[in-house]
Amino acid sequence: MSHNTFGHLFRFTTWGESHGPAIGCVVDGCPPGIPIEASEIQTFLNKRKPGGSRFVTQRRESDTVEILSGVFADAQGRQVTTGTPISLFIRNEDQRSKDYGEIKDKFRPGHADFTYDTKYGIRDYRGGGRSSARETAMRVAAGAIARKVLGDVTIRGALVQMGPHAVERERWDWATVDANPFFCPDAETAHRWEGYLDGIRKAGSSIGAIIEVVAEGVPAGLGAPIYGKLDQDLASAMMSINAVKGVEIGAGMAAALLTGEENADEIRLGNDGAPHFLSNHAGGILGGISTGQPIVCRFAVKPTSSILTPRRTIDRTGHETEVVTRGRHDPCVGIRAVPVGEAMMALVLADHLLRHRGQIGGA
Repeated sequence: MSHNTFGHLFRFTTWGESHGPAIGCVVDGCPPGIPIEASEIQTFLNKRKPGGSRFVTQRRESDTVEILSGVFADAQGRQVTTGTPISLFIRNEDQRSKDYGEIKDKFRPGHADFTYDTKYGIRDYRGGGRSSARETAMRVAAGAIARKVLGDVTIRGALVQMGPHAVERERWDWATVDANPFFCPDAETAHRWEGYLDGIRKAGSSIGAIIEVVAEGVPAGLGAPIYGKLDQDLASAMMSINAVKGVEIGAGMAAALLTGEENADEIRLGNDGAPHFLSNHAGGILGGISTGQPIVCRFAVKPTSSILTPRRTIDRTGHETEVVTRGRHDPCVGIRAVPVGEAMMALVLADHLLRHRGQIGGA
């Protein structure tokens, strides 16, 4: 199976399966001399790990990360990157493969079972194997290293819509995001989501969501005008996340509703003599290149396909049947996709930052 690596100068490769003994990744291209501790990576993994509330899967994984290579103590005794590949390792601790025994020969609707079996002639039915969202833990770990490369760039994500229920942007407060189980920036909406998702969960069903990721402090000039567009790579990164079915930058699809006058991000000179944009419909990217404004990216996550409601399907022998997916599944997988989206934003920006430095001679 190819295509397990993402990035150009700053690259990472993930490995492992949902119900295998461990998962891991190798980060390559990280500059030397960057202080990094496992505890810094763990902070972000703790946001993504399962079992954090009744609204996510109850699989119990500590997601404890180990750094196996690529770091060493400097003259001050700090653990810093050496410029060599950084290997990260997380052991799987709470697999319940027996939950999948009844469906090993059935294709779950909405899952990759049919396509995997068609392409490879073999599939790991235990939680999806390689296609499981368990893999995204390593993206979050790699993203923590990317954030160190980015320095003062701030990357924050929030869940902005669950099913038909969206946040009120007038009440947006980043401080609220870590104060509720949904990464929601609107405390009132987060409270309403509790009852709504409880109903979805108790019915054995699931619901989709929309996540917004914002990067601030990104310098102007990252990206390229044709096949290395910054927004192109962001779209690719977000679409690579499990269950993502749509991505938009800035105004996104809503740009089709605007006139040219409304959509244009007019420019004036700020008090410091630097360009000042009067709006940000472009989401911080023009012609594939960052403007210096906040980069805004949203993506839509479909409902979890593993549900208790019987669904019609076929099995490997071509017989029609029904399938019920038991086990421990997220009623709204979009919740834990928030830190994954943040990580993918960091990974793309770190890669483009290094590509930009290489182009301009390391300035």
